[in-house]
Amino acid sequence: MFTGLVQSTGVLESLSPAPAGRRLVVRCPRWDHRPAPGDSIAVSGCCLTVAEPPRASPEGMLLAFDVVPETLDRTTLGGLAPGGAVNLEHSVTASTLMGGHFVQGHVDGVGRIDRVQTQGQWRLRVAPPPALMPYIVPKGSVCLDGVSLTIAEVNPAEGWFEVALIPTTLERTTLGALRPGSAVNIEADVLVKTVVHVLRNYPLDTPAR
Repeated sequence: MFTGLVQSTGVLESLSPAPAGRRLVVRCPRWDHRPAPGDSIAVSGCCLTVAEPPRASPEGMLLAFDVVPETLDRTTLGGLAPGGAVNLEHSVTASTLMGGHFVQGHVDGVGRIDRVQTQGQWRLRVAPPPALMPYIVPKGSVCLDGVSLTIAEVNPAEGWFEVALIPTTLERTTLGALRPGSAVNIEADVLVKTVVHVLRNYPLDTPAR
C-alpha cells in the first residue's frame, strides 16, 4: 500500500524481454531509499516488485522489476521509451506519515489529458475510460501516475474531471510535463470503488441471508 506522495522521480533505463513479460530497469539519480529484492515500489502508480539487489551506476541507483503482460497492457508502462520519467514511492510502513490517501498501486485504467491550464492556476483535465467515471467524486481523491490528488471538478455528462496542481507537485513529480494527448495512469479511490460495488451488486432492499 502507498500514500500517493511521490518521494522521487526516476528515468527508464531499459525495457527488455524477460520470461515473465518485460524486465524494466529504472535509474534513480536522487533517491536515498535502498530497497531489497521483494520490496514493493510504486512506479508511476503501478505497484511493482524489486527483482534483484539495486545496482550502482555513475548516474544513480538502478532498480529492476519484472512486469507481466497484464500490467503492460493496462498501464502506461508498456509505452515508455528509454529516458522517460517515472514517479517513485516505496510502500508505507507503520511509521509512515499518511499525508495522501490509501493507494493500492493497482491501476484501474489509462486516461488522456484533454487540457492543461497554466494561467491563474495549473489544472489538468483528464478523460478517463467511461467505466471509471462513477468512481470520480467531486472533492474526492484520485491517483494520477502515482500522485495523490483532490478532484477539483467533475463533468459526468462530458466524461472528464479536473485536478489542480500546486507548485510542489509540479516540481517534485512528472505531472508538470503532461500535455494534451498524454496518457496517464488512473487509480480511483478504493473507498469509493467499494461503495459503488456494494450498491451495484447488493441493493439495500436485498433480504439478509
